Amino acid sequence: MAEILVTEFIDPIGLEILEEAGTVRYDPHIWKDAAALRTRVRESDALVVRNQTAVTYSLLAGSPVRVVGRLGVGLDNIDIGGARSLGIPVVVARGANAIAVAEYVLAACFHFSRQLADVSQDTREGHWNRTLGGFELYGKTLGIVGLGDIGQRLALRARALGMRVVASDPAQLWTHWAAMDANVELRSMDDLLASSDFVTLHTPLTAQTHHLMNADRLRMMKPTAYLINTARGGIVDEKALWESIQTGIIAGAALDVRQQEPPAQPDLLTDHPRVLLTPHISGLTAEAQRRTARMVAEDVVRVLQGQEPQAVVSREAP
Repeated sequence: MAEILVTEFIDPIGLEILEEAGTVRYDPHIWKDAAALRTRVRESDALVVRNQTAVTYSLLAGSPVRVVGRLGVGLDNIDIGGARSLGIPVVVARGANAIAVAEYVLAACFHFSRQLADVSQDTREGHWNRTLGGFELYGKTLGIVGLGDIGQRLALRARALGMRVVASDPAQLWTHWAAMDANVELRSMDDLLASSDFVTLHTPLTAQTHHLMNADRLRMMKPTAYLINTARGGIVDEKALWESIQTGIIAGAALDVRQQEPPAQPDLLTDHPRVLLTPHISGLTAEAQRRTARMVAEDVVRVLQGQEPQAVVSREAP
């Protein structure tokens, strides 16, 4: 029987599926202990992680690991090239949390447009201020940076609300179905930033996208616009973001991800009233977690049983 090591949280359905293929060692905190993790990996045929476990070439080299399962889609904690060189496929939950993230982005848009939490608090304090009506999303422009699985699902939902949707993605052509059938306008990054009321990031963290949203690009946005980041914290220059909000260059931001998680304190963004902060939970709905666990566990089992996985990335990575 195969030995399967799970180093971070997984929905119970994932454990049930994995147990059909072998003995599962579920230790959701072992990633914090590098020595213990290395010891366990040396005894494992499969390794299942989220985004905290650093899956390096040295961790995998010389181990019996035959497959790495990533409970999500971000790959910045996994040495894809190293895994490929060792012949180890990395399988992911492609699309499993896309609906959850798309809904989070729209929730953030509603948060800024209607300010219901603030209005509720004001009303609880005994006021009856009917000037706090906010503004509508209808007719506003949503700029999507990265028209992948999440971006496409978000575009459909935003269009249903009557929003204009523009997108920037060098990998997509004007013949993309979202452009031709869902009225998504493909634009340059500069045009998107200048025209959008909300800018939402859905691109992986790479050397090219590190601090993609820097001071120069933030200055391209409208002073009434909001930035939403559910991708990776390193895509945004956080110091430049704070300065942009503080000086009125943009209106505010919603950050589900940070460059350091959790951020070191004191943290200027934590204390800013025009910043919505959540602890990297945009894709963590109950439904998304079940889909993620099932999808990754099934692919891990396929590899252990000598079958081809359905959502492998290590063979496709540049």
